[in-house]
Amino acid sequence: MKVKRMKYVLTIVLAVALVLSMAACGNNNQPAPPPPPPANGDNGDNGNGEAPSGEPILIGINYEQSGPVASFGIQSVHGVQMAVAEINEAGGVLGRPVQYILMDNNSDPMEAYQIATRMMTRDGVVGIIGPATSGNFGATIPAAMAHRVPMVTGSATRDNLIYDGAGNLSYFAFRICFRDAYQGTAMATFAFNYKDARRAALIIMVDTDYSVGLAASFRETFTDMGGEIVIEEGYVTGDQHFSPILTRINATDFDVIFVPGYYNEVSQIIRQAREMGITVPILGGDGFDSPRLLDIAGPEALNNVFFSTHYSSLDEDPVVLDFIDRWRAKHGEDPSSFNASGYDAAMFLFDAIRRAGTDDPVAIRDAMAATVGFQGVTGTITIDEFHNAVKPVVVVEIANGVQVSSVRVPL
Repeated sequence: MKVKRMKYVLTIVLAVALVLSMAACGNNNQPAPPPPPPANGDNGDNGNGEAPSGEPILIGINYEQSGPVASFGIQSVHGVQMAVAEINEAGGVLGRPVQYILMDNNSDPMEAYQIATRMMTRDGVVGIIGPATSGNFGATIPAAMAHRVPMVTGSATRDNLIYDGAGNLSYFAFRICFRDAYQGTAMATFAFNYKDARRAALIIMVDTDYSVGLAASFRETFTDMGGEIVIEEGYVTGDQHFSPILTRINATDFDVIFVPGYYNEVSQIIRQAREMGITVPILGGDGFDSPRLLDIAGPEALNNVFFSTHYSSLDEDPVVLDFIDRWRAKHGEDPSSFNASGYDAAMFLFDAIRRAGTDDPVAIRDAMAATVGFQGVTGTITIDEFHNAVKPVVVVEIANGVQVSSVRVPL
């Protein structure tokens, strides 16, 4: 296995930790999954549910720190690291310090799987945070199921990632973010109700489940509301020249363009659309949420651009404002959505360990599944029976390359 970067960090401090509540899960209209498989074998504790006092609690951090979606992973890692520092400063979890192993999966699903397997079988982690994207997180799920160690992602949104809709639930995988269908529905609602759009063009990254999933839910919701999809165009990862697509779109009658993709290609699409004189609102998902969008597209192109995400630094919620103040003090800048989601994913795991009262991975999994009303930076999170987060969707506006406003869109 090739790993570009591997880093071990040990942080040790003093006495007690988090306080939050525990209860049953929410639900939705999907068929209920079967009950989880029974635990087997020895839990590895000392007979009273806790390992020896003072022994570090070891977690894994498996993120994309190089490769094509490195921006997402790096931002997420910084959020996780801040959470670890803060929890240790507060006394750790169960009176024990948190230690983490950080590894770079190079934005590659096979490397992500190999890292997860190594962390679970050789390093002995009790839980893993990451990866950031659906493809890479999905690749690690077989390892979690085989070795019975829970994982959580703050940003992998593919609809069927954890539950396939046919009764098959990945019991050791969780996400604290909403699903693609939730995002696509929110953006269709935003287009129809907030931008008065009735005719939409779609530009879909056809080789990614993320883009295809968002497009499908946008299409269904927008047309159900009375809107019309006037044209659909496709591209693949790595494409750079979009003039033919945009020329065909520009020949139609449309009010809005929905581009559910990642920042590398999306930034080129937006820039080239504006150069062609297309000024209508351009909408997208959380794949827009990277500083690289501005670097590539330029501020002149980034006007009348809106995207769905998990958090906004423009939010006036006191929990968000407090987080922003702490982040600025540490990093000298406003935190991004991926900073916040990485932070929340870590705190979610620590809260589950506290409620489990042990570092046994199966007990931690059970506590994660029972989460209700966890107060995160990205919203108040309840985990439903399909291991998805029930939480609000934030839509952010960009003007002159700067995020200028945000709104929570009710579904």
